[in-house]
Amino acid sequence: MRIGQGIDVHRVSDDPARVLWLGLVHVPDAPGLVGHSDADVATHALCDALLGAAGLGDLGRHFPDSDPAFAGVPSRRLLETVVERVGAAGFSVDSGDVTIVAERPTLAPYLTAMSHELSTVVGAPISVKATTAEGLGALGRVEGIAASAVVLVSPS
Repeated sequence: MRIGQGIDVHRVSDDPARVLWLGLVHVPDAPGLVGHSDADVATHALCDALLGAAGLGDLGRHFPDSDPAFAGVPSRRLLETVVERVGAAGFSVDSGDVTIVAERPTLAPYLTAMSHELSTVVGAPISVKATTAEGLGALGRVEGIAASAVVLVSPS
């Protein structure tokens, strides 16, 4: 068995057309995040955890933000590709856990859907929870959203 950990942070966009995606779920009535892809911090943290557990590096190595092919790419596609690469490296995913740090929006109504979507793509149970930064720092001032993830994988 191997453990992987991932962390991602994106700042809030001032573009009113930017959509907020977290854990593969659209969160309406909230500003989106700045990023080369769809900036889904929860899914990106999970991808990094999966890649790390399999010894495959990080998300930026596989999908560099300097590559225009990944501009606006849905994180679902990134996660599907990461799961394929983890499998090709000889591992299967046992479980994962994602924590989102966001002052706003309130995420409780979306957590079950996020867990479902992520679990479906990964093929293993992925729990999702949220917390706030208690008003501290850039996250507390609602300048961004962060996420961390941990996964457990086993040799296939």
